[in-house]
Amino acid sequence: MAEAPAPTPVPIGSATTTLGFSLPRAGLGPGELAVIVVDGDVQSEAIAGYYQAARGIPAANIIRVKLNTSSATISVADFAVLKADVDAKLPAGVQATLLTWTAPSRVVGTCAMSITSAMAFGFDSKYCGGCSATAPSSYFDSESRQAWADHKIRPSMLLGAASLAAAKTLIDRGVRADASRPAGDGYLLRTSDAARSVRYADFSALPAAWAGRLQLNYSDNSAGAAADAIENKSDVLFYFTGLSKVLKLGSIGFRPGAVADHLTSYGGLLPGSGQMPITDWLDAGATASFGTVEEPCNFTQKFPKASVLIEHYFRGATVIEAYWKSVHWPGQGLFVGEPLARPFPDSPSFTLENGQYLISTRALRSNASYSLEYRVGAAGTWTALAAFKTVRAEAQTLRSPLPPANATELRWRGPCPSDAALQCTL
Repeated sequence: MAEAPAPTPVPIGSATTTLGFSLPRAGLGPGELAVIVVDGDVQSEAIAGYYQAARGIPAANIIRVKLNTSSATISVADFAVLKADVDAKLPAGVQATLLTWTAPSRVVGTCAMSITSAMAFGFDSKYCGGCSATAPSSYFDSESRQAWADHKIRPSMLLGAASLAAAKTLIDRGVRADASRPAGDGYLLRTSDAARSVRYADFSALPAAWAGRLQLNYSDNSAGAAADAIENKSDVLFYFTGLSKVLKLGSIGFRPGAVADHLTSYGGLLPGSGQMPITDWLDAGATASFGTVEEPCNFTQKFPKASVLIEHYFRGATVIEAYWKSVHWPGQGLFVGEPLARPFPDSPSFTLENGQYLISTRALRSNASYSLEYRVGAAGTWTALAAFKTVRAEAQTLRSPLPPANATELRWRGPCPSDAALQCTL
């Protein structure tokens, strides 16, 4: 007869310190972003200088390159030279990049990739090619805090401003977003344009799911009896819809840090092609947007998934991280905006109070498992102090018993950066 497994030791709870343990932080910092500037281009250099001062970007992270900014496109061969130059100059800790020019915005070979996706992955035709499935991003909905370290990609964003004045306004807007912790509002629209409203299944459940945390509003105008756009709204934080052109933008007041996009074929084809370009969202007051640069057809995987974006943003990610994590097949998509905007920063703390550990954070993934463990000595067995199952993403304080006085180390376990279904030491 098999022996019963030995019970897990129960700590006595006599520790008097936190053993130097601290929780991992969420959100990219200025030292992890490189700003790519076109050497000799007056506007690109001025934008880069303003951004560096506004965000405290280290001088080593200002990367100067040679680039023809008179064309909306760049060839695969010329892009390969550009990317090799950038990669050779990037400091080791850089996890993402900001491009400070308006053109080129796409790389053209046998198919077209956005320049932001090409910067992240390198040009490869598996990421583009019109109406077909394209290669996925391992960064999609991941728990990674460092995309390059965990996934060997560096998410990229094009600032998307046509003038220095517009760039300064956009940058200032992103800075004002930081730690603003807005309550909403968010608008998710299913319009009368059925082909462009295929994201509605993701939209419809969000108002109830986020009740008490964010004010989200879902509108279904699939029958065409009401309006296909919102108007005269203020304090808009999210606006996701599906149309070739969104009307009434001039009547909307966006909050700093607002994210907005419209599912259509050529929103990222800059300059515009008859459909509304994504830069119109920035001009209207949004802080970031997304659109595709070649005909993608309406695969939902090629466009932002609102539920994923909102959760990661709310948990403390910067807008570049949240946006990139929301697109499963991003090769044809252009990301524009101010990348470091972070309205919901996580300021995690780990303290010893009244005979227990207090774990305060907003960065925990919904419906995920976490645990705090200790061991005695470098070769000791890790023993669980406390296990947690988070129901939803929100700022919260968790409590754990203390380990015995001879404990020497603590660790925090949760979803892995490369695979959220697995458990890793964070």
